[in-house]
Amino acid sequence: MKRAAILTDDGTVIAAQSIGSDEITVGEIVFNTSMTGYQEMITDPSYNSQIITFTNPHIGNTGTNYHDQESDKDGCSGVILRNYPTLDSSWRKEKSLIDFLRDRNIAALCSVDTRHLTSLLRKKGSLNGCLVPNIEKLDEAKKLLSDFSGLDGLDLAKVVSTQNTYEWKEGTHDLILNKKRNNIKKRFHVYAYDFGIKKNILRILYDLGCDITVLPANYPFADLENKNPDGIFLSNGPGDPSACSYAIENIKKIISSKIPVFGICLGFQLLCLASGAKTYKMKFGHHGANHPVIDTETRKVSITSQNHGFAVELSSLTDNHKITHKSLFDDSLQGIELLDSPAYGFQGHPEASPGPQDIYYLFEKFITSMTNRNA
Repeated sequence: MKRAAILTDDGTVIAAQSIGSDEITVGEIVFNTSMTGYQEMITDPSYNSQIITFTNPHIGNTGTNYHDQESDKDGCSGVILRNYPTLDSSWRKEKSLIDFLRDRNIAALCSVDTRHLTSLLRKKGSLNGCLVPNIEKLDEAKKLLSDFSGLDGLDLAKVVSTQNTYEWKEGTHDLILNKKRNNIKKRFHVYAYDFGIKKNILRILYDLGCDITVLPANYPFADLENKNPDGIFLSNGPGDPSACSYAIENIKKIISSKIPVFGICLGFQLLCLASGAKTYKMKFGHHGANHPVIDTETRKVSITSQNHGFAVELSSLTDNHKITHKSLFDDSLQGIELLDSPAYGFQGHPEASPGPQDIYYLFEKFITSMTNRNA
């Protein structure tokens, strides 16, 4: 291990040890309260240009494996840990967390008082910061950090999105039989816009009977409309939703077409923007797997997985928006559906990975919407 440091834009310097990439990494520092699922979080494209502080002190206990990756190429910009990952044990393990981080060239620092850092973030909000794997390069890091403007106004969807369309043909992994569920009878053809899509979303849609074509973030709706889709999915992703003007214009046309639409996280925010609402940057966002959300119609409370730094302004909703879900942490908007089109979305992550699956029924709602259209 090398002597390292965390540098934040408020001037704080925190001593650490480097166990990952040797490259200086700049991004927005956030904290995540999940106790499991570290590999899924690290490989979630929604964390692009963000550095994850894990509040759980023990990270890396079960190693890593290929099947738990949410993306093969994208994910967070860096990780901050309390303890050095020592012993890992799991029948599914393929490599250690440290080897995994180094193979993916991800900066990682440990021996950090993460309680202190989390308290700092809770007080001041998400901070722009820098992981400095070599303490001797602190001056260089200060220059890089001063050049980083943050996530406001930053379109990262086009950075992490696929550049080419492709077909998805993989279901969820059966840990008991140790095989993929690939024998599902297909009923619908869903086209998924990739703004930073997670694999588990695609796996669940496949399991529910969907042929899936994944599209680049800027794929023109005029070309898509000619393919006669049964449904359109708007994926999660990183960055500022208001910066994705091309996506917003596409979604306006999708809404007018009356094709069933389901949006998650960034996709949810883009759906709201395209239908007249506004978004804002949150103080420190929602990152964790223990967030209570209430269904405004049934009053049922679900525990959900969350990962977002922007949110939709409640006061900006129009008469065409029906509120379906709200956060019980801070009363922020978690779900809407449109009254004049079969389109709806959810701010959190019903696909979990990691986290609870209480709100999985939103995927089934998408299937019902497509069924009703084809009836």
